[in-house]
Amino acid sequence: LGRMACPTQFLCRALRTVGLVLFYYVFSIGITFYNKWLMRDFHFPLFMTLLHLVIIFSFSTLTRFAMQCWTGKPRVTLPWKVYLSKVAPTALATALDIGLSNWSFLFITISLYTMTKSSAVLFILFFSLVFKLEEPNPFLILVVLLIASGLFMFTLKSTQFNLEGFIMVLLASFIGGIRWTLTQVLMQKAELGLQNPIDTMYHLQPLMFLGLFPLFLLNEGLSVSTTEKLFRVSELSHLLYSLVTLTVGGMLAFGLGFSEFLLVSRTSSLTLSIAGIFKEVCTLLLAVEFMGDKMSTVNWLGFAVCLSGISLHVGLKTYYNKGNGPMVRQLPVRDNPDLELPLLQTKEDYCEDTNDEEEQEILY
Repeated sequence: LGRMACPTQFLCRALRTVGLVLFYYVFSIGITFYNKWLMRDFHFPLFMTLLHLVIIFSFSTLTRFAMQCWTGKPRVTLPWKVYLSKVAPTALATALDIGLSNWSFLFITISLYTMTKSSAVLFILFFSLVFKLEEPNPFLILVVLLIASGLFMFTLKSTQFNLEGFIMVLLASFIGGIRWTLTQVLMQKAELGLQNPIDTMYHLQPLMFLGLFPLFLLNEGLSVSTTEKLFRVSELSHLLYSLVTLTVGGMLAFGLGFSEFLLVSRTSSLTLSIAGIFKEVCTLLLAVEFMGDKMSTVNWLGFAVCLSGISLHVGLKTYYNKGNGPMVRQLPVRDNPDLELPLLQTKEDYCEDTNDEEEQEILY
């Protein structure tokens, strides 16, 4: 009976994984096209980002309340001193990453955005080495060369290239490297108790709002206060339309974070990494088909070279995390085994009687 149950259990897990990946794609690809669509008529990306942060915070608060009622256990709430000293750097980096990314949609196409954002792997690698989260490895040089050369080929002779938008999203990728490295450090500190991303999002949003608000005032404050789409609207229906469309974006942003958590907690971070590679392919194909993005043969070749570099990086992390050598260094977790996230599960692991409600944590 055990042997018969194992293939069935494996099939159920496979179907569940496919479902979670598709669920993640809906929010991840959806918010990319939503941002580009909204920026065509609504030229206030920082205001949009601030509103999204408020919506994410509201949904995180409601989710935490529901989880507390369901489990009967209080959720973690950090004291102010720890909150400001430990969470603030991550919040500021996250706010600038998201803000600049959304801002870039005023200038660049989805394909250029997607490709340039792929360079975030380079910066994540760099800061992981700086913070000693990863061990130096000669293969990482090849990863860097492939991604960098692919990005160069993609932007070479691009008919839809915009330097201002390209610099914005490249800077966002650089800050994103700091963001995800600090997020990994934050979530691996067991004494903080922020291993659950819902708690992390709850604590990050207020500081992200405060960090981005001065930039909003400097660049969009006066324009937003006088726009006919919001505060000087002539008809109520136009105001309601703007508020509804902005709220949909906030729901997509929260759904993206939640779907990433579901995918990693029910599968592994490797699954999320591989799904991210195919997501970029789908995004580019959809952008060319529906958004009128133009790509030459050299651009497609550059995209393929970049993806090969990302795939090599994922493969290397898989190889070394299977015990073939040190590459990823885990932070001290004070004897908390729940923070260990296996990147690969063997077939035997699928046959074991595991508890599906056990949460594995995101280690980015």
